[in-house]
Amino acid sequence: MDIVDKLNSRFLTQSLVPQGDGLPAEELEKYKKIASGYAEMENAVAVLSDMHTNISYVYYGHFAQTLGWKQVPGTEDRIDSIWEEAILKQIHPDDLREKYLQELRFFHFMRRQPKMKRADFYLASKLRMKDGAGNYQFVLHRLFYVSSPVENGLWLALCVYTPWLPMFSGKSVVVNSVTGEVMELARRHDSQILSYRETQILRLIAKGMMSKDIAILLSISINTVSRHRQEILRKLQVKSSIEACRVAKELGIM
Repeated sequence: MDIVDKLNSRFLTQSLVPQGDGLPAEELEKYKKIASGYAEMENAVAVLSDMHTNISYVYYGHFAQTLGWKQVPGTEDRIDSIWEEAILKQIHPDDLREKYLQELRFFHFMRRQPKMKRADFYLASKLRMKDGAGNYQFVLHRLFYVSSPVENGLWLALCVYTPWLPMFSGKSVVVNSVTGEVMELARRHDSQILSYRETQILRLIAKGMMSKDIAILLSISINTVSRHRQEILRKLQVKSSIEACRVAKELGIM
C-alpha cells in the first residue's frame, strides 16, 4: 500500500546515531528477549522492528496457530523489512488503513514526549484479522516505541498481537502504563502535526496555488515556501503535494 511508503519515508530516515556510528548490539539483544518474552508469557505474536537496519524479528506464541500459522511456538523469524507482511495481509483492509493512520498519529505523539517519558506509553488498537479458517476475529494490537540510546529518534517498534480483551474500550487508544490514563489520539492531536504556517501553505497548495504565488500572498520568500513544503512532506510521510493534501484531509488537518 502507498501509505507504507509514506511511513517508511519517516521511520527509516530518522537521526538515530551519529554519522559513522552504530547502535549497541547488547541493547538490541535486550529488546529481542523482551519481544520473545511477550510471545512466551502471553502466547502472543510479537514483532520487533529495527528502524535503523530495516529488519524485523518475529516471535511466535500459541496465538499464531489461531491465525493459521504453523510456526513452532518459541521460534524466531527474521524479516528484511520493518513490515510484517504475513500479518498485515490478514488484517481487514479498513482496519489496516486506520492502523497506519493511528501509527502516524502515535509516532508524532511520541516524538513530542520527553525522551525519558516515552517508555510510559503504548498504543492499543482493535483490529479484525483472519483466523486459520478465513474468518475475521477481533485482535488486540499493542505498539511500543523504543528511543535511540544516543539520539532523539525512535529506534525500535514492538508490535504485540493477542486476542481482543473486552476491557479495552474504543477502537484505538494510547495507554500510559505508569498512571493507567487512557486517551484517544483524535483530530485535536492531528492539528499538532503541522505548524500553523505549514497548514496555511498546504491549504493554499490544495487550492492549486504555485509556490511563487504563495510567497507573494504570505509576504515570504519562495525559498521559505519550498522549505515549508519539504517539511510538510516529511511530517506527513508522503512524496508529493497531492498525497500531502489527501493525508491531511484524512487526518482532519484541512
